This record gives sequence, structure tokens and C-alpha cells, in this order.
Amino acid sequence: MYEKNGEKYFVVDSHSHFWNAGRENWVPGAEQYAKGWIDCFYGYHQLGPPETHWDYERFLQPTPEDFERDVFVEGHVDYTVFQSTYLREWYKDGFNTVAQNAALLEKYGDRWIVNGRWDARDGEASWTEFAEDHERYGFKGVKLYTAEWNGESRGYKLSDPECYRFLERTQELGIRNIHVHKGPTIWPLDKDGFDVSDVDHAATDFPELNFIVEHVGLPRIEDFCFMAVQEPNVYAGLSVVTGGLMHSRPKFFAKVMGELLFWVGEDKMLFGGDYNIWTPKWQVEGLVDWQMPDDEAFTDYAKLTTATKKKILGLNAARLYDIPVPAELALEPAAGAMA
Repeated sequence: MYEKNGEKYFVVDSHSHFWNAGRENWVPGAEQYAKGWIDCFYGYHQLGPPETHWDYERFLQPTPEDFERDVFVEGHVDYTVFQSTYLREWYKDGFNTVAQNAALLEKYGDRWIVNGRWDARDGEASWTEFAEDHERYGFKGVKLYTAEWNGESRGYKLSDPECYRFLERTQELGIRNIHVHKGPTIWPLDKDGFDVSDVDHAATDFPELNFIVEHVGLPRIEDFCFMAVQEPNVYAGLSVVTGGLMHSRPKFFAKVMGELLFWVGEDKMLFGGDYNIWTPKWQVEGLVDWQMPDDEAFTDYAKLTTATKKKILGLNAARLYDIPVPAELALEPAAGAMA
């Protein structure tokens, strides 16, 4: 719990990782892609405040001790949701698998939610792996990477028939939260693989599922907003928005936040620190302190209330994931509602 000026904030980091990008994990013959991927992440890492930067070797493979300190001890995070990203084309044991994430469940299970992953292009083998993992860990969500390479395929769409079948089966298991990476391109993936139009199709056809669009489709912020405003089950995942823009691009950050608040609304925005690209401490503190600039260019955007910040930082994600919120940290039902 984070407290500032007498206000207490229940923080749920809805987008976190515990990856292994160490050189020993690079697939022989694909080292340039494994290195290129993590180098791109390391470039994004530099967009945070200089005092938060890590050296490259530490960035390749964080330790459990790094995670505990950066997220739970210093990072103000009450719960974190781990998003699995496999990338087995480039990383022998996977980049950020369920097994890697779940290894720490024994220690942090009361504050740690692990999401699963499937790839319909792998057919029944992928579903079997996912179903077995779900039986063991009880998933509440899935992370999908539509631009991920798989053999000769360099991406897929949520609206593909085989993907629809997997979405149907996921829903039958009672899993409702579908996190989809739709944001900045990461080399060597294709930019078009992150287009948000397929979310529009899937959200309409699966109204019982929640589609959390990670990184809000950046740089396609207008496309995302005009889609999300009409789809009640589409949510804005703020990872990269806060970590990549709040410090390095403050004016653009204000524009993106203004558009999201106007079109998508404070009830459908979820904080994500994107550890360990960035640590959550400065992002949580920055959001609590942040306010829309007093500038003519931003006068058509609403100011943020304390209730708005509490929703974004944790209460919205807690609702989607059925995370118990202490009574003293909850809001009245209509608190902070924006037009």
C-alpha cells in the first residue's frame, strides 16, 4: 500500500515479467534475434529516470531478490499480474514462461497472479500445455502476442478462425481476462502484427471476455480510443504509457492520458509497471503526483481526481481479477466518476 498526503492507494501492477534473456538461453543460430529483442527492451529501459537504470548484464536476467526488492519492498505494489511471453524461436527455455513465473508462487503466492499463454498456430499441443498449466495454477487470464514468430508465420490475428476456437475454449474454462500486446514494435517483430483492428472483432464476438490492450496500441492511440469507446469489454493497459512516456515525453504522456480518460474512461484503465523494463516505484509515485498540465493545449482534458488515480493504480485491476481490497482502500460506487 502506498500512502501520500493522507491518501492510501491499493496498487495492482497488471503487467509484469520475470524473464530469462541470459546468453545461455539464446537459441543457437538465432542469437541475433534473441539479442535484438532484449536490446530493444534495454533501449526502452533508458526512457526511465537515469537513477533507475540498470547495467546490461543485470537487465538480461533479474534475480528473485531483485524482484522482491523492486516490486514489493520498494515498489509500493500490493499485487502483481505476470504476463507470460514465450518466444521459443529465440530462447531455448522460453523468454518468460509460466514455469519461470510460477517458480516464485510458493514465496509470493498471496500477492502474485500468473497468467497463461497459448498459440493457436501450434494446435492441440499448445492447448494441452495451457490446459495442464491451468489445472495446476488456476489461471485468471491469458497473455497473447499476436506478432510473435512461429515457424514460417510472423504473426496472427485474434479474429483468425483457429484463434476464435481457442478463445471459446478459454471462456469455457472460466478464464475471462485476455491481455493482448498491441503497442510499440519490438525488433524483429513486424509493426503490422500489433494493429488493434482484430481486437475490435473479437471484443464484439466475445462480450463475456475482457480484452486488456497492453500498451494501448501505441502509436495507434486514436485507433485504440475510437475502438475502445464502443466496446465495453476493452480496457487500456498502461504499461509503456507510464514507463516510456511519463518521464521522457511528458507532453505526449499528457496527450495520451487525456485521450484515454476522455474516450475510454477511468474505469477501464489499468496500471502496468512493465517490470523489469522499468521498476514500479517511480511510476506509482509519479502517477499519484501527476496532474494534467495547466496549459492551453490541454484545457479540453479533465483534471484527475484522487479517486481516478486510485482506480487506475489498482482498483480497476482488482475488480477484473477478483482481488480482495481492504475496506479502507475501497471507493464508494460512484466516487470520482468522470463524464
